[in-house]
Amino acid sequence: MINIEGLTKLYGSKIAVEDVSFEVKKGEVLGFLGPNGAGKTTTMKIITSFMPPTSGRVTVMNYDTMKDSMRSRRCIGYLPENTPLYKDMRVKTFLQFVAGVKGVNRAQMKSSIRKVISEFGLESVENAVIGRLSKGFRQRVGLAQALVNDPPVLILDEPTLGLDPRQIHDIRQLIKDLSGSRTIILSSHILPEVSQLCDRVAIINKGRIVAIDSTQSLKSRLQDHADITVKVGDKLDTAVTIIERLVGVLSVSISNSSILNIKTIKDRDLRPVMAQMIVSAGIPLLEIVRKDMSLEDIFMELVTEEPRADA
Repeated sequence: MINIEGLTKLYGSKIAVEDVSFEVKKGEVLGFLGPNGAGKTTTMKIITSFMPPTSGRVTVMNYDTMKDSMRSRRCIGYLPENTPLYKDMRVKTFLQFVAGVKGVNRAQMKSSIRKVISEFGLESVENAVIGRLSKGFRQRVGLAQALVNDPPVLILDEPTLGLDPRQIHDIRQLIKDLSGSRTIILSSHILPEVSQLCDRVAIINKGRIVAIDSTQSLKSRLQDHADITVKVGDKLDTAVTIIERLVGVLSVSISNSSILNIKTIKDRDLRPVMAQMIVSAGIPLLEIVRKDMSLEDIFMELVTEEPRADA
């Protein structure tokens, strides 16, 4: 669906993107992550034909984004970080304008606009001036314009940036509803959002892809142990002795008068046997929790150097 091969972009002598290659499959949601200046926006602008690469090749639905950019563009709905809206236009009029620019057939235009107005809950504001809408509704209009020509591919750059919690929830749900039927690249600094919405993540740093896989596979690759927290009511020293004897326990440390931080092998969940032995010893067990590596932990593990500016 989207194929990127050896993508490089230079600004003079400065490298913004270097030898980037990856594929996004049909119906997949790919999270595109990286620190500021890592090359995310540059890559997305090249995919959407807003700028040419210095070298390399991008195809969308088998259309080369440089050699056949008009066809590739019509396959893509693009929501940039700063949504391009004409704030003095009314919602419906703006969508009619965008549909015309994107080549929507006149016979289909009315139904296409009605569909996105309904899909994004814009019925109550379709005749409102865009500049008077809330940030959340403006973002909905941005998504509607990206989808007004029913493209199979969506490129979303920070779609929930600046929204309040309710608006974030609504936009995330809209993206969930779109997944599966469309191929989506989603860039976001909100890592839990990426974990919720994406099938795989690609992490870019200093213009290069440093990892691309499912979150679970990245966890398995990067996490060399499991962390377990145990909270007991009393007899802390006895609990330490019991846990240290267990096969698979790597280390035990005490963080305060009732909490134990335990490192264990990652391939076996030792919580059931720990709980059984602690309770059998007459020790009040208040809590036992295993902490898995989060996407934020993965991100910090892979992105350890200062990024270039302005990529």
